[in-house]
Amino acid sequence: MKQDVYILAVETSCDDTSVAILKNKSVLSNIVSSQKIHQIFGGVVPEIASREHDRLIVPVMKEAVKESKIKLSELDAIAYTRGPGLLGSLLVGTSFAKSLALSLNIPLLEINHMQAHILSIFIDDNTEKPKFPFIALTVSGGHTQLVLVKSYSEFIEIGTTLDDAAGEAFDKSGKIMNLDYPAGPKIDKLAIQGDCNKFKFPKPKVEGLNFSFSGLKTNFKNFVNSKSKDFINKNINDLCASLQSTIVKILIDKIIKARDQYEINEFVICGGVSANSYLRKELTGLIESHKIKTYVPKINYSTDNAAMIGINGYFKFKESNFGKFSDFSVSKYPM
Repeated sequence: MKQDVYILAVETSCDDTSVAILKNKSVLSNIVSSQKIHQIFGGVVPEIASREHDRLIVPVMKEAVKESKIKLSELDAIAYTRGPGLLGSLLVGTSFAKSLALSLNIPLLEINHMQAHILSIFIDDNTEKPKFPFIALTVSGGHTQLVLVKSYSEFIEIGTTLDDAAGEAFDKSGKIMNLDYPAGPKIDKLAIQGDCNKFKFPKPKVEGLNFSFSGLKTNFKNFVNSKSKDFINKNINDLCASLQSTIVKILIDKIIKARDQYEINEFVICGGVSANSYLRKELTGLIESHKIKTYVPKINYSTDNAAMIGINGYFKFKESNFGKFSDFSVSKYPM
């Protein structure tokens, strides 16, 4: 096997069309095109998402190749998101990756989207890396999970949401307050000027390491709907801060509980919600309060992107020894 490995990665699990090129663990390019059209509908429309991926995938790939300054003939493999995700969106990425790999006569690497979020922490970006084993908290619009990570290829789910995900709680609650989609980043920004103790919302009592956010979302909806529009407008910062604080406390409590149960002090926090500034602030306090060290990917690798697919592909390529690549008959798998 040659010394340097070049991976082209494709990510189309939801509404971000992304292509990246990696040289070993270093990112040469990571182009992400977010589909703004979904803001009109207040959420992702699967059929529109797949059509947009189909329209964007080739120009995004060309831009990634141009920025990387490498030739397609130099690639060693194509990595792509097989799932979980939206069926139509995954179909576009899967078909594109297979076609490109076949045309270049190079191997295909199927990647689990959630595992890629976790392994994004290992992208070579001059930051400290965790040691195995560690526990990962993946928080996004569709998933909230605790995963015991024993190696680059061994993942054991030890906790998951029983209903809604943390990111969904942010977005749906934001919609109730008439914030544009996606509401999570907007809540984060508004909360900076708010009082997180102004309003109290209940934290669910869920046994073990599982999560639940549907009750909180319903409670928040009932509270907001009982108030006037003028009240909401005047208290929007405090509402955002109080909601955000409650969601983050739920996540932090489970991190502490997982540490106590597994006696592991290193945690990776990943997924789109890991970009939340309040969550990142609270995580920094865990090293002093509970001796828990947390690692969070850089912002541009926290949300959906192809670089995280590429780093997972790199580790798969190194372990494959040219004998365990994906079969071209493999299909996508949705949520």
